[in-house]
Amino acid sequence: MRKQILFLCSGNYYRSRFAEILFNRLAQQNNLEWRAESRGIVAQWSHNPGPIAQATLNGLAARNISHHPARYPMQLTENDLTRAERIIAMYEREHRPMMQTYFPQHENKIEFWHIPDLDEMHAEYALALMDRNVRTLTMDLQARVEMK
Repeated sequence: MRKQILFLCSGNYYRSRFAEILFNRLAQQNNLEWRAESRGIVAQWSHNPGPIAQATLNGLAARNISHHPARYPMQLTENDLTRAERIIAMYEREHRPMMQTYFPQHENKIEFWHIPDLDEMHAEYALALMDRNVRTLTMDLQARVEMK
């Protein structure tokens, strides 16, 4: 049975979607028994124009990652949080307060990265940081499997 990683951002439109798709590609290439999903902490209130950010699609294309037809952003639920083995939120300063407000019982289970949204960081730089973090995560998971 595959273990699950859950990537979180605000709207499940840009950052968490990129991390999910990249992680799943790398996990498949490395035969990891992990699968990623992504959700938005406040996706239900986001007004994103379409299913996925163009910056995400551009970042995936630049990495030669084909993407199946995009689903629309998904709202985080209690069930998502309880099913996940690991939970990673993209930006502590933004997402910790949201988790404290909407899912306080899960706040201490979350790993926080430091990747802001487009209003604070250019997409190419943010995508490069996410790429590095996701690759480091997959290498760490691979190393744990090899140590067993």
